[in-house]
Amino acid sequence: MNDPVLRLSGITKTYNTGQPNEIAVLRGASLDLARGEVVGLVAPSGAGKSTLLHIAGLLDTADAGEVSIAGEALGGKSDRRRTILRRQEIGFVYQFHHLLPEFTALENISLPMLANGTPKDAAETRALQLLASVGVESRAHHRPAALSGGEQQRVAFCRAMANGPKLLLADEPTGNLDPGTSDTVFGALMTLVRETGLSALIATHNLELAARMDRRVRLDGGALVPL
Repeated sequence: MNDPVLRLSGITKTYNTGQPNEIAVLRGASLDLARGEVVGLVAPSGAGKSTLLHIAGLLDTADAGEVSIAGEALGGKSDRRRTILRRQEIGFVYQFHHLLPEFTALENISLPMLANGTPKDAAETRALQLLASVGVESRAHHRPAALSGGEQQRVAFCRAMANGPKLLLADEPTGNLDPGTSDTVFGALMTLVRETGLSALIATHNLELAARMDRRVRLDGGALVPL
């Protein structure tokens, strides 16, 4: 039970752009994320943080190195096993909320649970509890177009938490919000993370937000180093 929730070991990733020189984005990136730990990933745009998060979240594969989730090494595992882990153990939050416009906030949060076999009543009860935890329960039956940017992103946080993951991966989760809303929404995210006790790797270029996390790392030449 002492295994880190996320272990990245020597992750490398190179892109062939069709030009004479390939682009090496990640060069031996390694990280252990402990249970209940929140780590800030700080890097400018284009440094490879989204690539790193996609590999950590099993949405992409590394050229070399190993990804382990809760002690399970994923190298060589089937697509089905990787899909199950993504659905059950990993929550994703992006800069843009990516809510389904034809569904209400409640329905957007319930859908991942329904896909995972949760009965409808139980899924809706949990969705309402999550919305209440970030202060937007009164907006449960509104579609995304009727929500503010900050409300939309809070709903996206709740959707990421729907199936009770062990790991949250967030890519600039407040990057599309104004500074005041960003601070409020980030506070809601941190409260949700702390109350659920999950581990989180949160990419941001905002050093003030990063300072509120347990520790910080940055991408330097494709490797992860302490900040």
